[in-house]
Amino acid sequence: MSGEDKRTGSNLHVSRSAERVLSLLDTVIDRGAVALTAASTEAGIPISTALRHLRVLTNHGYLVRDEVGRYSAGPAFLRMALATFRSGPYARLTAAAQPELERLADVTEESAYLAVRDRDKAIYIATAESRRAIRHVGWVGRSVPVEGTAIGEALAGEPERPGIRPKPVFNTGAIEPDVTAVVAPVYGSAGILGAFSVIGPAERVVGDRLTLAARAVVDSAVSVSLALASA
Repeated sequence: MSGEDKRTGSNLHVSRSAERVLSLLDTVIDRGAVALTAASTEAGIPISTALRHLRVLTNHGYLVRDEVGRYSAGPAFLRMALATFRSGPYARLTAAAQPELERLADVTEESAYLAVRDRDKAIYIATAESRRAIRHVGWVGRSVPVEGTAIGEALAGEPERPGIRPKPVFNTGAIEPDVTAVVAPVYGSAGILGAFSVIGPAERVVGDRLTLAARAVVDSAVSVSLALASA
């Protein structure tokens, strides 16, 4: 084998190892807390290899391992996540979106969320909860498929100029039974930046309340699109 072939083989090995590490990290973050066997199966990696990579991630603080052997996000990963919200495009997006999320929760009396796209998933990154006793909560940090969901349809749609009123997207039962989502995308100069959603019990988000939620979520999406365009 020539020196060039050896270098190529070495580079491929490093690349494959990096992909496996990232796949494991992605699996743990998606699952919240996961044991070795489940992580290796979901990531499609042999257990011995998965254990080696998980140990590296744990030693560097990206993951932590609890007393029963489950892995979850560690302080180094959280530090990176917080830094992302303090600076960069997500910081501007969430800062502009939070007042609108609060307004949506007040106007619709349902929980409001902001989500962004990550390849074939939508990630919920901010929220304002409904004040009702029965309400939808707990989706910040959660990922859902782009395909077959209202939030995914909005994020995968055709981008428009900031200020254009998007058509709201509706779905009931795609992720949780008896839950309705009303969604509208936020447009930026480079495409779709994210999407607002109002989520509540399907029996409550109907008729005039559904119409109100659709109008409110579109208003919020347009407001944030224009605010970011003028910043």
